[in-house]
Amino acid sequence: MSDQDLDQNPNKACQKSTECVHAGAVAQPAALGVNTPVVTSSAFDYRVDHVRYPRYHNTLNHEVVAARVAALESGEASLVTASGMGAISAVFLGLMKPGDHAILLDGIYGGTIDLVTGLLEPMGMRFSTWDGAPDSLPGLVEEHTRLVHVESPTNPLMDIVDLAAVARIAQAHKLISVVDNTFATPLLQRPLEMGFDLVVHSGTKYLAGHSDLLCGAIVGNGELIARLKPTVIRLGSSLNGRELSLLERSMATLAVRVERQSANAGVLARRLGEHGAVETVYYPGLADHPDHDLAKAQMSDFGAMLSFRLAGSVDPDRFLNRLALVRPAVSLGGVETTICQPARTSHAKVAAEIRQRLNINDRLMRLSVGIEAADDLWLDLDQALSDT
Repeated sequence: MSDQDLDQNPNKACQKSTECVHAGAVAQPAALGVNTPVVTSSAFDYRVDHVRYPRYHNTLNHEVVAARVAALESGEASLVTASGMGAISAVFLGLMKPGDHAILLDGIYGGTIDLVTGLLEPMGMRFSTWDGAPDSLPGLVEEHTRLVHVESPTNPLMDIVDLAAVARIAQAHKLISVVDNTFATPLLQRPLEMGFDLVVHSGTKYLAGHSDLLCGAIVGNGELIARLKPTVIRLGSSLNGRELSLLERSMATLAVRVERQSANAGVLARRLGEHGAVETVYYPGLADHPDHDLAKAQMSDFGAMLSFRLAGSVDPDRFLNRLALVRPAVSLGGVETTICQPARTSHAKVAAEIRQRLNINDRLMRLSVGIEAADDLWLDLDQALSDT
């Protein structure tokens, strides 16, 4: 199957690991080689077919990368944005107006909560918090409810949501269903195939995968993506050709990275669970995780993210300071293993009472597992835990 075939026949059967490398690619003249040329221009002749401009998401690099993301999520179309929050903001601002109502899963990413409380609610939009139980979701629907937004697995407590059930309920009530699929990636979970309308990603994480690029994505059917595109353009949420080329190159290794990272995470989760300095491990791949069976049913693997809570005898700062290989750092999804305290990073802007209710405090550690040797990572974690 050639790149030209993939471009002209996006519905041909092809494994996702192959699509990571080839989907969306457009055959170029032989002199340009096999890679998509990097179009650095921000000025184009406006007299031919349509006005082309990077902020309009219609340059060659935009189109190739968007097609690849769409193929991986089994969507019809995609928009690649300047950040994950650029994608999430465009969804809310593009689909809601003052007076409209949306339902949010409890315990989602702190940046989304901050967007809601700091911008959308002051604009007059209304929100309800859902506890994640399918039976309770219909009772939150109001006359002006427009959408339901969830994550699975959630950040940082790794809860799993029954995505097929959410999609059915949303369809029954004519709501647009939106899921942040950042933690699972399209390799491990494809919500559009379960009935969701839109998938959003912080592409900064696994799609880019090397802790050196900020980007996001929205994927769905052609009609919804076309409806959102004007909002994305008005927000100025776009990347230039060089960044898009870097993202395209990074996505080529997505499958091999996620496979190795997920395998490592499973090893570390089991070992952390047996360590006396660890109170609790949050990882859906563990048999004692309350949502393990659901995760097993709707994911092809359990992902590379886990969280754990230090025992009361362990000093969090001393533990972090003793780490040598695992790097304390914000963000996640890179090839290197990083660790952070959500209370001081992803959820720092969330109201203290919400953090307290969710039990997100300085003892909770979120681990983004990389591609290093699992035994080396464990030796580092073990020595830091054992001498605190």
